[in-house]
Amino acid sequence: MIDSIVHFLKNEYVPLLHTLKSDQKPKWGKMDAQQMVEHMRDVFKVANGKIALTLLNADPERLAKTRAFLLTDQPFAENTRIAVVPEEPRPHKYAGIAEAIAKLEPEIDDVFTTYAPDHSKLLMHPVFGELDYELQMRYLDKHVRHHLRQFELVD
Repeated sequence: MIDSIVHFLKNEYVPLLHTLKSDQKPKWGKMDAQQMVEHMRDVFKVANGKIALTLLNADPERLAKTRAFLLTDQPFAENTRIAVVPEEPRPHKYAGIAEAIAKLEPEIDDVFTTYAPDHSKLLMHPVFGELDYELQMRYLDKHVRHHLRQFELVD
């Protein structure tokens, strides 16, 4: 399972993003295509430890439920929101979608570099708590596929 997720994130995700048109409309949500790519750059920066966030809800029962979700095949619901992401999309940081994808790629690579020496390393996610390599891969897979479905790049 994890091997197929890693393969997808390393080899298939970015090529799918390159098929995204800058004016492509989402099936849901307010972000345009470039804002989604820039959002995913931030997501990967949390996953590689370059952006440090605190846990939003430390209730042990709620945290256990949210973490258990990562072990299911259930996708994120459409319009899923968390408090660290503003209600209104952020303005574009980069000149275009190609530049945004180019800025995302090293952040993806850095997730694998960060965990390479120690797959048990724990990095904080604001909803799911401290994630080791396996849980981080499961989380990233769900998040990536959520936005790929949003822009109809996967089913």
